[in-house]
Amino acid sequence: MSRIRIPQPPPSEITPEAVWQSRRRWLRQAAAIGLAAGSAPAVLAGSIPDPSLPALTGKPNGRFSVMDKPNAWDDITGYNNFYEFGTDKEDPRRHAGRMVTEPWTVEVGGEVVKPRTFDIDELRKLAPMEERIYRLRCVEAWSMVIPWVGYPLSALLKQVEPTGNARYVTFETALQPENMPGVNRRIIDWPYVEGLRMDEAMHPLTLLVFGVYGKLLPNQNGAPMRVAVPWKYGFKSAKSVVRIRLVEEQPVSSWMQSAPSEYGFYANVNPDVRHPRWSQATERRIGDSLFAPRVKTQMFNGYGELVASMYDGMDLARDF
Repeated sequence: MSRIRIPQPPPSEITPEAVWQSRRRWLRQAAAIGLAAGSAPAVLAGSIPDPSLPALTGKPNGRFSVMDKPNAWDDITGYNNFYEFGTDKEDPRRHAGRMVTEPWTVEVGGEVVKPRTFDIDELRKLAPMEERIYRLRCVEAWSMVIPWVGYPLSALLKQVEPTGNARYVTFETALQPENMPGVNRRIIDWPYVEGLRMDEAMHPLTLLVFGVYGKLLPNQNGAPMRVAVPWKYGFKSAKSVVRIRLVEEQPVSSWMQSAPSEYGFYANVNPDVRHPRWSQATERRIGDSLFAPRVKTQMFNGYGELVASMYDGMDLARDF
């Protein structure tokens, strides 16, 4: 496949300042700091999960949850990167309702003993659901805290019995051109493909996600099933997955192919490695006050105690 040159998006698409340029969001922030008391009911409404979505609860997992307060529902479901629906952060919520999520199957194959295609209802029942509060760190230097509902990816991979040749796992996401206006822009070669090393995929932190805030995933957050890898930048956590393959050779992911100087295979959160167009040393928490200081970015997004040993001896500036 040919390398696609990425069009340079305007600052509103690549920096967190876009969230402050939205009048509705600005009013919500103003209310939080007492500048617009009349908008307080909107603040409360934005914190409540959508009652129309079916419930999906899990047992809280304190071992793998952070202590930070989760972002409001409106932050989590209204400020997203999901380029299949557009590059503006609010495009996914505007357009993702068109995506068809029923019926849905996920094909799991490659270097496995028992390749299999799973129905989404089978997958939801495959292992006990847990609620984990994870940090999400985006490469554009913004972050959130999200209460995901799901179970470890390893539970699914064990079902297909990986062979000794399985060294990497790839994820392919849904492609519905008639329902995804963003794919008309050839930012990458669709469908979206991502990958993990096998030990990363089997790590207990790596989650298959089916819900958020005790509700089934909204489409804009990767319904009906996505991955969450909390020590990596958000683009590594593939949304709306339809195919999983275990392979021997390191895969070339979508962003690696499109912009190899900007996006490496590992994508571990590393504040010492500057993105070519902006610094990763600090971040802005979506939902904070207009005047809140930026937060220092933590190595491995704060999960270093659990994951750093997987990268012993590696040059994390070269293997970025």
